[in-house]
Formats: sequence, C-alpha cells, structure tokens
Amino acid sequence: MLPTFLSKIARKFPDVRIHISSGNTGDIIRNLESGQINLGFIRPVENIGSLRFFSIAHERYYLAVGHSNPLAKRDDISIDDLRDQKIIAFNRQNLSFTERYFNEKFEEYDLTKNIAYSCDDTWSLVSLVSAGLGIGFAPEWTLELPNRAFELKKVRGVDFRIGLGVAWNKEDPTASRDDIVDIARSLARPGKVGSRA
Repeated sequence: MLPTFLSKIARKFPDVRIHISSGNTGDIIRNLESGQINLGFIRPVENIGSLRFFSIAHERYYLAVGHSNPLAKRDDISIDDLRDQKIIAFNRQNLSFTERYFNEKFEEYDLTKNIAYSCDDTWSLVSLVSAGLGIGFAPEWTLELPNRAFELKKVRGVDFRIGLGVAWNKEDPTASRDDIVDIARSLARPGKVGSRA
C-alpha cells in the first residue's frame, strides 16, 4: 500500500520531499499528536484523541512459514498441525487486539508451550520465520515484501482480520495536507471504509 500511496503523491506533487519512518500504532499516534509526523498508517484504536482517522482496509492474518518448512508445501493446514512447530509470537509493551487473539488461540489449542520466540513488530517476526527459526502469524501486506523467504498459508481454525487506516492531526498546518489525505483515502478498498473524527 505504501508504494502506491507514495507513487500517487509523487505524480501530484513532483517536487515534494518525504521522510518515511516506521513504528507501531502507539508511536505513530504520539508522533502525530506532537507534530513530528504529518500522516500515519495505523491500526484502529479505541481512543484516537484529537486526531482524525479514516479506515482504508481490513487485512487477514495468515501463517508465515519459511520456504524450507514442510508446511510450506501443504495446501491444507489446521491449527492442530502446528503442534510440532516452534511458534514466533507477538509480545508488545501494550497488549494489542492481535496479540490477545493469538494468545487466546494458542492457549485454547495448548500451543503456548510452543512459543520459542517473541517480538514486538512484524518485521522481526517475518525475519525470524525467513531464517527458519519457526512459524508465526503475519498480516497479508507482508506478501508485498521483496525477496521474502516465506509463504503465507491459511490455517483452518484461525480467522483473524484487522483494520488499517490513515490518521492525521486536524491542526497540522502542512500545505496540501487535505490533498494528501484524499490520496490516502483513494487507497480504500471498496466496502471497507469509514471515518472517525
């Protein structure tokens, strides 16, 4: 999604200078509120404060498995098939909706003991999976990563989706901010949009 967004901005504003930074939703919200960044792609949160938010998509989470993992060759995988696998799980400072969902699944299927690694971001998770250290659930946007050394597989018994949206500070005086927000809105997938003030 980010490459498409940046491409559209570059076409409309050919002389624009952009700095890209990454972080989790909490970090991005704090940076928006303090004026350190102008616009951010975030997961929905209960309290967005004085920021504006527009939902642009819902993403499904799939099982990320390294190319050399035997599960990579299987078309049909159930959650019970994970019993002999080392699991890489999210463990963030603030318990996220994603983390809560998968922790409950792991507990329900007695897989908590299989958690060999934990990390606080998606990049780390897919890097560990790519290195063959285990499996983990990752959002579908990871399919767009270049040179990825893992496959994403659907798992029977796991059906998790999470929203993605764009947030900005309504007080931000950035020139052409509304045009840039409109470009972000144009990325919305049909039937999966909405806004919050």
